[in-house]
Amino acid sequence: MNDKNKTKISKFLSLVLRHQPEVVGLKLDENGWVSVEKLIKACADYGKKFSLAELKEVVETNDKKRFAFDETGKKIRASQGHSLEVEIEFEEKTPPKILFHGTAEKNVGAIYADGLKKMSRHHVHLSADVETAKKVGTRHGKPVIFKIETEKMLAENFKFYVSANGVWLVENVPSQFLEIYEQG
Repeated sequence: MNDKNKTKISKFLSLVLRHQPEVVGLKLDENGWVSVEKLIKACADYGKKFSLAELKEVVETNDKKRFAFDETGKKIRASQGHSLEVEIEFEEKTPPKILFHGTAEKNVGAIYADGLKKMSRHHVHLSADVETAKKVGTRHGKPVIFKIETEKMLAENFKFYVSANGVWLVENVPSQFLEIYEQG
């Protein structure tokens, strides 16, 4: 399968598994899982056809590891980033001393005023490296990368989690823990 087709399938899976499963007539369970068989059929009925082999290729080769199969391979879900009410149990972990958050330049004033908020998601998403944060920030305009000193947050009892695809998650980041690291 070529990269263009993988991207199309991945974007559609993001819509269905993270935001609007009802678009194809699906309902995710409380932990965000859905049957692989039902997903493939529902998407095909909607006009977005792909095979099990193509789905596996998208999951295995997605650079952001957005999706995961359960241990049986019979269920699939998005790894994080849901705007739906799902209860994904993330493992609490001690983060690296510094994490990064990429955003668009137009958001800097609001972030300094209110900190980083989860908005419609379940958590604020943070990156362990600058390049990933820059890619995220670039999606919405001229990127600005914030540096978050996690040790200070840990000292104030903030809890950090890491998703299956390596995205660091936290409930919020108050502005006193933020500093501009790079502007693009």
